Amino acid sequence: MKFKNKAELKQWALASESLWLFLDYDGTLSDFAPTPDHIEPNPEIISVIERLARKPGICLTILSGRRLGHMRELLPISGIFLSGTYGIELSTRTGETIHRVEYNVIRPVIASLKQEWEQIIHRRRGFYLEDKDWALAIHARFADDEEAETVLEEARKAANINPITENFRILGGHKFLEIAPSLASKGNAVSYLLSQYPLPEARLLCIGDDDKDEEAFYVIHARGGVAVKVIQPSQTARPTEADFFFESPAETLQWLQELI
Repeated sequence: MKFKNKAELKQWALASESLWLFLDYDGTLSDFAPTPDHIEPNPEIISVIERLARKPGICLTILSGRRLGHMRELLPISGIFLSGTYGIELSTRTGETIHRVEYNVIRPVIASLKQEWEQIIHRRRGFYLEDKDWALAIHARFADDEEAETVLEEARKAANINPITENFRILGGHKFLEIAPSLASKGNAVSYLLSQYPLPEARLLCIGDDDKDEEAFYVIHARGGVAVKVIQPSQTARPTEADFFFESPAETLQWLQELI
């Protein structure tokens, strides 16, 4: 389903009495932070999400690769679903915390690989190692392009040859590498929420900015929903499931305010 403009998209979203919104955070609602462990709540974003959460007929889920604890600090709002680490950690609308895998199974693998990845990026400029407890990621956004490619490939090989990582998946991206449990997927998270908290009459709308969100787009489309992508320079040449595009997080917020 394609849309000619934002007004047409808004008309579609408001045509049903019930709308389930799935929103990414970084790159979709907010510009990217200096590091993934940088937490600075944005009053404008909090205000928009609070107002959406109070609207009758709107169910709201934030889908993020960040850890759940960070999302709770960024969005201290009740009545919404928060999905951290691509759905491994969930907070329900009533505030219940759900862990979809066993921490004592996951953590030893992450801790073991962390030592190897720390050695690989040691004294290299522009690299940042993010330990999410449930997942481990190397960010190379500020590294030299050629060096980033070499280092991330070495880190990928270190993960692949580790026999205890069979139940994990490697997530790639622009100057980015992550290892997480196989269940870590925004598409999987959407499927889980739809099955456990069904709203059969609701229209589904997902807004995201990268390949992790594309996994959710597939599920949304399979349920007759709509996907919107916020354009990022690293994603422009990649195939997409999106039905419409926003130019920036600022445009996403503007459209959500118009929706309210």
